[in-house]
Amino acid sequence: MPRTDRVLVFGDVIDDIIVVPRAPVRRDTDTPSDIRSRPGGSAANTAAWLARAGADVSFVGRCAREDVARHAAALEAAGVRPLLRGDATLPTGTIIVVVEGDARSMLTERGANAALSPADVAPGGYDLVHATGYSLLGHDEAFGEFVDRAHAEGVRVSLNAGAVAAIDDIGLEAFLAAAAGVDILVATAAEASLLTGERGPDAAAVTLARRHGLVAVTAGREGAWVASGDTVERVPAIEVAAIDPTGAGDAFTAGFLAATLDGGDPTEAGRRGVALAAEAVSSLGGRPARA
Repeated sequence: MPRTDRVLVFGDVIDDIIVVPRAPVRRDTDTPSDIRSRPGGSAANTAAWLARAGADVSFVGRCAREDVARHAAALEAAGVRPLLRGDATLPTGTIIVVVEGDARSMLTERGANAALSPADVAPGGYDLVHATGYSLLGHDEAFGEFVDRAHAEGVRVSLNAGAVAAIDDIGLEAFLAAAAGVDILVATAAEASLLTGERGPDAAAVTLARRHGLVAVTAGREGAWVASGDTVERVPAIEVAAIDPTGAGDAFTAGFLAATLDGGDPTEAGRRGVALAAEAVSSLGGRPARA
């Protein structure tokens, strides 16, 4: 049966330039590398993976006016309904991602993403609205107000914490205040530790679940810890030959949310998340592999 739940994702849409060096990087000279351009952005990637998981998903984002048609076509090809806004002055956000095994270095220009405010997003008519911590940069108060508006419309809100750097840039207290009303939270172990002061991902997951209700804390090859109330369980990762970790967290989030919308319990949602994450790291780029 087709899914009836409707999901709205809003946030960053990015041009990813992915660099995978074939040898240790040599300074001041050439290093042979595989270099690919891919559409990206954590929020847009999550929307694409939600569609891959069967969700009826729309995406609100902002890019340079001349790039709207290109990014809309990429989202449509992934099964996402694009609701993109063109910016007349700011460029499309761009990230250069240098992949070295499980590690990545990212050089980021947010561009038009910085001008997208949660105040401009209408949550009504959806079952779930999802955002990432990047959307709180410069808009933390507006995000808290957005959560209140969504709840007034009977809409749940989920949030991927985004990155430790984003939390640091927003400020821990401001981030916690803005995210206080979120119903579902996904964070990496490092982000969860920063948000709670807990060292272990299991303890951090429980602390966050007491705040938000449903939580997943991811830890790469160690899997994920899912928690609801005071109950926490570890979900092992799926071993695959990893090519590129870009988008793995976005894919996990999508699988976790899709299973939750299907009525799955937290453990089943975690299993769906790690399955999509395993698929994500098996190809280059942050979205489902092209057919």
